[in-house]
Amino acid sequence: MIKNSKESIPVLVSGALGKMGREVVKAVTNSSDCFLVGAIDLNQNNNGRNISEIIDIPDSDIYVSNDLEGTLCSISQKYNTSPNRAVMVDFTHPNCVYDNTRAAIAYGVSPVVGTTGLSVNQINELAVFSNKASVGCAIIPNFSVGMVLLQQAASVAAKFYDNIELIEMHHDQKADSPSGTCIKTAEMIEEYPKKFNKRIIRENEYLKGVRGGERESGINIHSIRLPGLLAHQLVIMGSQGETYTIRHDTIDRKAYMPGVIETIKKISSFKCLVYGLEKLVF
Repeated sequence: MIKNSKESIPVLVSGALGKMGREVVKAVTNSSDCFLVGAIDLNQNNNGRNISEIIDIPDSDIYVSNDLEGTLCSISQKYNTSPNRAVMVDFTHPNCVYDNTRAAIAYGVSPVVGTTGLSVNQINELAVFSNKASVGCAIIPNFSVGMVLLQQAASVAAKFYDNIELIEMHHDQKADSPSGTCIKTAEMIEEYPKKFNKRIIRENEYLKGVRGGERESGINIHSIRLPGLLAHQLVIMGSQGETYTIRHDTIDRKAYMPGVIETIKKISSFKCLVYGLEKLVF
């Protein structure tokens, strides 16, 4: 197990044995800036097992637990005098991410949320709770620096294009659609206030939903779920005589880990909710 220093950050991983959670555990264990203090997984078969017996990491004294609140309470009490506030990284499921995040804030542990599916109302409620508690909370739809660059390029290009459609493609085990990343992309495009995709003809959908979902701004979003995919997004803009396409492809979950570690390092300096990686790394 990598020994912790006074400057390193205690990290709890919620959803530790999921595909993303496993990568986070490895990244935290291999980082000199933070150290693993807890691992949550709801599968009863894994409860009480040593994390290093399940994930290929150095010998560890961390045992898997299915008791999130109990673990948060213990971590809060143990590390509340630490120079760095403890952090909970959450990669779980849309059905439980709100409660997980609120519980972490209540115990004074800064949540770093990679789970998508939170509604606008839920994010707003968490923002209010985070502010009242003076606990930093990061909700990050996508931890890839490449995706943030795509989103920023799309938001700049929106000034010049009136017709924009988004396509997001993910593996068939993703529970929510459209993805939080795609919603964030649309929101950044919509910061340039205008109506997109004004219809010049009357359209007839002979197959319901074939034109995708339409946001109030007029932007259409199309979601694809297939085995063999990981995470992919296209922004297609059209004008007279040309199209402009921006594409990002994630081929390995390791691409997200630098963003995860950077967020862990920076969130304790905030006393409020931060939405989007660009608020932390740019």
